[in-house]
Amino acid sequence: MNIRQFIKRNRDDWKQLEDYITKMRKNKRHLSGRDINQFSRLYQKAAQHLSYSQTYYPNEDVTPYLNELVARAHNLLYKDQVSSFRQVRTFFGTTFIGLLLEQWKAVIVAMLLFAAGLLAAFLSVLDDPLNLYSLLPEQVAQSVNPEQLDTNNGSIDASLMSASIMANNIRVAFLAFAGGITFGILTVYIMVLNGVMVGALAGLFWHYGYSYEFWAYIVPHGVIELVAIFIAGGAGLLMGYKLFAPGAFSRGFQLKRQAKRSVQLLLGTIPLFVIAGIIEGFITPASLSLEAKYAVAFLTMIGLILYIVSGKWLLQKNSTKATLHS
Repeated sequence: MNIRQFIKRNRDDWKQLEDYITKMRKNKRHLSGRDINQFSRLYQKAAQHLSYSQTYYPNEDVTPYLNELVARAHNLLYKDQVSSFRQVRTFFGTTFIGLLLEQWKAVIVAMLLFAAGLLAAFLSVLDDPLNLYSLLPEQVAQSVNPEQLDTNNGSIDASLMSASIMANNIRVAFLAFAGGITFGILTVYIMVLNGVMVGALAGLFWHYGYSYEFWAYIVPHGVIELVAIFIAGGAGLLMGYKLFAPGAFSRGFQLKRQAKRSVQLLLGTIPLFVIAGIIEGFITPASLSLEAKYAVAFLTMIGLILYIVSGKWLLQKNSTKATLHS
């Protein structure tokens, strides 16, 4: 049986299970015993379909779709309604990590687009520093002075700077995500453009011999900030790709599904932007040694790795439980 036959044969059952999930989330008490039995039967069938899909169609869209459907049904069937706090904890503890791991390739593509823009701008400014004015907005280019990198002058409102930085970065991430509706074209532009801005500045400071100082002011917040932007960019790119090549599903279905997943990914990056904004507003301008600032960057990187690894472990643990129940 090919994938189109598999989807056509079982999609009515999957749609019915989705309808039951919606009803149970609204009011579980209004369902009859017959409804509960039917829901349980559809859940078990979907779990079997997931196992089959993981074996024969591991790289097709239907597999993550079924994985998500079975997980949602399992949570309703075997768990009571959870508190808001627990829902938030579940989202950031497993749901967000699961979505991230499912589309890590798109995140890598977003990172490579950023790196391409960074490298091109870096080499351009390294060849001729005046190229900075053609790569950056005039106001930004004129305000850059490599010899006055220390911003710890007491005139900066750290809390205001932090809030401003968070708002700007979230705006960039939202545009990168929303660019998916343009078949990913806008997302590609935003990722390359942001790489160009960083690369142009890096090239200028390298030219004047201040590269070590420059990156000390960038990486403490940049590690978390860029990862969050890459995630948002990856979500936009994946949405654009699925609209361009919907596979066995319709473009309307892909848009609805990918938009939902992309919004969840975007929401998952907000705490990362908050942390990055706090670091950039309070630690970056602080009178710390450059080595201390590099140490902060290292700690943020280790923290991100531990967060992803722990989330992956929880996902595997929950998946094992779901398999035993089914």
